[in-house]
Order: sequence, then structure tokens, then C-alpha cells
Amino acid sequence: MSTQPAAKPRLNSAFKQLMSLHWAMSACYLVVFITGTSMARLPGELFIRGPLYDFHKSVGVLTMALLTWRILTLLRVWWKKYTKRLPKFTKEWYKNFALHATLYVFMWLVPVAGFLLSNSYKSNNVKFFGIVLPDMFPQNSAMVDLGRSLHFWLAYTFLAFVILHIIDQKKVVRANWRRLANFVRTKFAKSQKVG
Repeated sequence: MSTQPAAKPRLNSAFKQLMSLHWAMSACYLVVFITGTSMARLPGELFIRGPLYDFHKSVGVLTMALLTWRILTLLRVWWKKYTKRLPKFTKEWYKNFALHATLYVFMWLVPVAGFLLSNSYKSNNVKFFGIVLPDMFPQNSAMVDLGRSLHFWLAYTFLAFVILHIIDQKKVVRANWRRLANFVRTKFAKSQKVG
């Protein structure tokens, strides 16, 4: 009789990468939304506004890089999964696919609209943590208002779809919330014993 513990089901490394990228991108988008809404409300003459814009743009560029990595990883997962067996094209599958496809489109469109706004306003003003990036769009003051409107409305529409995604994944959200609450309780209890 073997004394080895029963093997746990393994998640493949590509799926783990996807989930790690999911949470890293979630954190980045939270930072982008918070900085975006904060800096837009600050008076123009306030010193912190400029560095906050640069930070916002840098995190936006980071999300684009993470999105590219995530799409490549997702394509690898799909290739491995769907070359073996096609999905069951149920109503639930189509709903899930449509929601996620829409999220991916907005993850791409919102930063591109941000580039349009930034490049239209001033050439060479998008930096990735100090590294000047080439312009995606020519400087054109006539496009500034369009870029601003697109970036604003796409960002808030994206946020609405993120909320739909959270509602759709309510079981996962509850489980993660419980894990976080248990972690905080455990840390708090340990700190009370030490103190």
C-alpha cells in the first residue's frame, strides 16, 4: 500500500499565467481608473497633476503590454484546448464569449483613445515611466476634443462591462472575498497576540 498523498488536480501553467495576468491587469485598471478620475478633477495649475498624468499614461501603456501577453497566452490555451475538442456552443458559452470579447475590445480601445487624446494635444508626451514613446497619432488640435470624449465614454462603458463581469463571476468574487477576510482576520489576530 502506497503512503503517498493523493495527487491534487493540476492546473496547467498557461491557465495559471492567464489568472496571474488577470489579477495584475485588474490591479492596473483599478489604478488607471482611480488616477484618471482624480487627475481630471484637479486644478490645472496644481503641481501634482502633471506627474499624475504621466503615471496614469505609464500604467495605461503597461496594461497594453499585459493585454498583448494575455492575448498570446489565451490563444495558446485555446489552441491546446480546442484542437482536442471543440466547445459546446451553448447559449451560456455564447454569452460568456460575448462578454469576454467585449472586455478585450474595451481593454484595447480605451488606451488607444488615450493615445489619440495625448498625441493630438502634444507630440511625444506619452512616456512609459520616463521613456518617451513614439506617437501613434499626429499632433492635431482639432482631434483633442474627440480624443477626450472617446477616452471618457469608452472608459466608463468599459467600467460598466467590468461590473457586469464581476456580477457574472459572483461565486468567484465571494470566494476571494472570504479568503481575503480570513487572511486579514488571521493577520489581525497574530498582531494582537504580539502586541
